[in-house]
Amino acid sequence: MLGIGGSLREGSQSERALRIALDAAAARGVATELIPGPELVLPFYDTAITERDERAVRLIEGVRRADGIIVVSPGYHGALSGLVKNALDYLEDLREDSRPYLDGRAVGLAAVAYGWQAAVTTLDQLRTITHALRGWATPLGGSINSAETKFDEAGGASDEKSVRTLRLIGEQVADHALARSR
Repeated sequence: MLGIGGSLREGSQSERALRIALDAAAARGVATELIPGPELVLPFYDTAITERDERAVRLIEGVRRADGIIVVSPGYHGALSGLVKNALDYLEDLREDSRPYLDGRAVGLAAVAYGWQAAVTTLDQLRTITHALRGWATPLGGSINSAETKFDEAGGASDEKSVRTLRLIGEQVADHALARSR
């Protein structure tokens, strides 16, 4: 399972949220891999350019191998971050695969923003993009207001409900991935 997201700041609130979901998936027995925000600094996606740098190759190959994906984006001005959107644009490189884009993969989604409006609209955009890429968005998504919830370095948060939501997202993706591998 692959986790993608966070912001440019190492250990950002959205990266910490992603780690909680990935840890829950790992507890279900699936192997996990994290590509945090600082590793998503990629050239703007351009279909006319076929060469990919090593970070783009790692992202594309990680998605290609994954049976499940978790994406967590910060919300900026009511939308997902350009960093995460650009990374998702690179999935166009999977269009010719036997499993194109996110086809057949469960995708857990969460948005972390300073305010409810941006958290909710960012989650909605992540769901729309997941559906456009043929992914199966998990029934539960997470909208987390970082004005009210603070994530800590120990893998927890000030709001237990947010932690439970993120853990359930990770468990749903893991359960789907495990069911597909049987």
